[in-house]
Amino acid sequence: MKENGLQSHVILVFLASTMLIWAVGCAPPRAPAPIPGHPKPYRVGKTWYQPVPDAKGFRERGVASWYGSDFHGRKTSSGEVYDMYAMTAAHKTLPLGTYVRVRNLTNSKVIDVRVNDRGPFVEGRIIDLSYTGAKALGIVGPGTAPVEIMALGMAAGISDGKQTYVKMDYEKGAFTIQVGAFLERANAERLKAELDETYKNAHIVSYFDGRNNFYRVRVGRCTTLGQAVEYEQILKDRGYETAMIVAE
Repeated sequence: MKENGLQSHVILVFLASTMLIWAVGCAPPRAPAPIPGHPKPYRVGKTWYQPVPDAKGFRERGVASWYGSDFHGRKTSSGEVYDMYAMTAAHKTLPLGTYVRVRNLTNSKVIDVRVNDRGPFVEGRIIDLSYTGAKALGIVGPGTAPVEIMALGMAAGISDGKQTYVKMDYEKGAFTIQVGAFLERANAERLKAELDETYKNAHIVSYFDGRNNFYRVRVGRCTTLGQAVEYEQILKDRGYETAMIVAE
């Protein structure tokens, strides 16, 4: 009886240890601690990504890819609807709304695109271009190409028929929070009315990307990035998950 009892005890200890190892091995990865002044990290699969607070001096080399009709018409991470014919791109960590210059290292072609989505989540790839962007860069056929990307800043307007950019002072300036972007103005008006009940400076800003007119709903006014980060987090905690800081 004592031998059987000892065997049972050993078996129970083994099973408990096995279950503990299994539980630890299968536990989901924990979120990294938030970095003050940085946007909230996000997870795709088992990997966490930490967006950067600004794009000053940003350069990167790697592989570019593109995405097209399978995603056309779906919402992007910025809240805009993805348009495969617009000059846009996805990047894992750059601030949404940043314009970047992309140079194809195999043919020296260069394009400027606006980051409005997150991705690509494939090892080695640093940017996902819209179909039109990929076509202009000469990578639709091969699918990928080695590139160098350089951050330009935020849009500052058109001068002599060309888009100009401004490198922002990300610590001081005029910041607001974009909560949504819509193709239908009526949808934007409904969200604005909802925000008006609780928050100050709810407003709509229209933006034409060359094909479609988007109605961006924004709220609040901050004079420092720190204030904007706090405001953005409050909105996300209250259910506005696509809220993001923009410079005005």
